[in-house]
Amino acid sequence: MSSSIAGPLTDPDELAQHLGRPGVVVLDVRRGERFATAHLPGARHFSVYGINTYDTDEASLQSFVRMWAFQLSLAGIRRDDTVVVCGDYSDEPAARAYWFLRYLGHPQCALLDGGLTAWARSGHQTEQAAAVPLPTSYRYTVVDALVANWRQAGAAGLDATAVLLDTRSDEEWYGHDGRGAERAGAMPGAVHLEWTHHLGEDGRFKSPRMLSALFADIGATPSAPVVAYCNTGYRSAHACLALELAGHVPARNYVGSWQEWGNRADCRVVRPSSGGGAAPLA
Repeated sequence: MSSSIAGPLTDPDELAQHLGRPGVVVLDVRRGERFATAHLPGARHFSVYGINTYDTDEASLQSFVRMWAFQLSLAGIRRDDTVVVCGDYSDEPAARAYWFLRYLGHPQCALLDGGLTAWARSGHQTEQAAAVPLPTSYRYTVVDALVANWRQAGAAGLDATAVLLDTRSDEEWYGHDGRGAERAGAMPGAVHLEWTHHLGEDGRFKSPRMLSALFADIGATPSAPVVAYCNTGYRSAHACLALELAGHVPARNYVGSWQEWGNRADCRVVRPSSGGGAAPLA
């Protein structure tokens, strides 16, 4: 490897030591207008927005994966590159890109903890110029243990040994906001921990000890199988990374999330109450 960045996180000072070396690629996943204003030297823009799937049956999931691999090819990513993902902070789009690299079996990847905000606070330079990358043909081997389809996610909620983790907002959890899905509420058997609790006030991940305590409070012990979901697989990817940092066994990301579950007539929906318990919806 051309870099000793071990991941899953890197900090600005560590990244600065490797930036510009052959085979070290920074993928900036912020919106295009923010990338154009300022980005890390040599960074490549990579949009994670709009590449979603609301159907996790096998054929649709395979198509979804091919679309992601094609985008990595357009970004000029090679299998032996060390890829560092950068967001505005340690946000959900950055975590989703990191999760996808892991899901596609990329050997060496990391997330810049604190994103561009931390980079600038550390006194490192940014630039506006950007070169067009030379496209490649990205080779991947999916890691099936990192993803969940709707059947696996539903089964996790019925399994006393597993944890089905809802990472959405309180408004979504209690069924006040369905984000455009036909039904609002939660998946049966789920527990709730909003993804924002993974971060400190500085926009960086909390310590492994603090994250471990957070997950222990909802019954997610280090060895418990976890399936995480949100609305479209961004916030649940963030939970998967937080669980990794806490030393948890690899979690599964239900990438179809509420936009699949809430729109499937054959998937049961419940409405949690603030006093505990959950009532099924008709």
